Amino acid sequence: MLPEGLKTDVLEIAEIAKACPDNLQERCFELLLSRYLEGLAPTTSPKTEKTEQPPPPQGNESTESASGANSNGNTEQDLTLADLHVKARKFLEKYQRTIADLNQLFYKDGDELKPLYEDLKTTKVSENQIRIALLAALKEGIKTGEFTFDGEAVRTECQVRKCYDKANFAANFKRNATLFDGFEAYDSQAPKIRLAESGKEMLSSLIAELR
Repeated sequence: MLPEGLKTDVLEIAEIAKACPDNLQERCFELLLSRYLEGLAPTTSPKTEKTEQPPPPQGNESTESASGANSNGNTEQDLTLADLHVKARKFLEKYQRTIADLNQLFYKDGDELKPLYEDLKTTKVSENQIRIALLAALKEGIKTGEFTFDGEAVRTECQVRKCYDKANFAANFKRNATLFDGFEAYDSQAPKIRLAESGKEMLSSLIAELR
């Protein structure tokens, strides 16, 4: 819709143009009218462009989740004191060992404890057997607070490590009976064996040696 007073304004512009010399009247009218119409155009401000924020990272794009899984899907972590049964913590305190010592021997892979050690630092078959048993008891103690091991699991690991002496396997436990609580003879049908205090003391020394 045309603005009110447009006709009056245009006539006024024409009158102004008539005051110019004949050869300039038309040009003067065009210029004045153009300026007038520009003044009628609505003033517009540049649109403010919205800055798009990048979407928040998805859970699977984080470097490491709260559960410990990194971008490669690994879940390998160090042990923390919170992972240790209270009896395992007391064991560390009593024998002046630390969580750092344990992290030299084991790591967490999900809910499972896995060994970092390969060399048991002895060439004697009988000593390898006892060291395997002590470390198995430590692993169980960390999880449940019960420093026990399964003799048949020890037998299997001895076979894997090629330090299995079939003829003397049971006798070797018997010779080291003072390390085990209430031990009289090895029974493959009841293979659970608990460490005595002397066994825990030897375990503490083994931790220091292997770390």
